Amino acid sequence: MSSELLDGCVLGLLVHDDYYGYALTQKIQESISVSESTMYPVLRRLKKNDLLTTYDQPYQGRNRRYYKITAEGKRQLSVIQQEWQDFKVGVDKMLGDETNG
Repeated sequence: MSSELLDGCVLGLLVHDDYYGYALTQKIQESISVSESTMYPVLRRLKKNDLLTTYDQPYQGRNRRYYKITAEGKRQLSVIQQEWQDFKVGVDKMLGDETNG
């Protein structure tokens, strides 16, 4: 899976709710195969690029780091969604599915 599509998956979930790292990984794994060791570098990169921000919340004596999408993250998600739609329409046409094109 390309990093941009994985970015889109992460941003797409975070546009609805904030998640801590493990819960976000579990949520993504419900739909696609991705390891925790893949997710954390993605989250760090998205944060470094100002697409995400973080905050800590106490939970059972420990802190959980939550990820929240930024306004820039929402703009980037919109770009990724459009690129995905364009790509999907092209693939559907090649596969003979004219109902989506």
